[in-house]
Amino acid sequence: QVQLVESGGGLVQAGGSLRLSCAASGRTLSNYYMGWFRQAPGKEREFVAAISWSGGITLYADSVKGRFTISRDNAKNTVYLQMNSLKPEDTAVYSCAASTGVGNLREQYAYAYWGQGTQVTISS
Repeated sequence: QVQLVESGGGLVQAGGSLRLSCAASGRTLSNYYMGWFRQAPGKEREFVAAISWSGGITLYADSVKGRFTISRDNAKNTVYLQMNSLKPEDTAVYSCAASTGVGNLREQYAYAYWGQGTQVTISS
């Protein structure tokens, strides 16, 4: 099994940047597609980004494309989400997740393992 722990969240002004990290224990992350999701208070959890085993394929939600970048370092067993040009509507709890690669990677049910999440708050 896989355990995932996110870090790097915090408070930042609109237009600023944050980098989130997701560190894994247990099975190596190289065996999994990895994704980031977010959930704001009172809203459904939504897809943010995903990345393939080697990092050669990436997917992004339209709302973050061009601003966020997902990457992975399998040697460090870590996945990253670089967030630039942040907006107040990006405020949410961000969670990383691991998928065996079956199903639609834009859907949360494709992912078998989840971290606890890290809070990101963007002030105007």
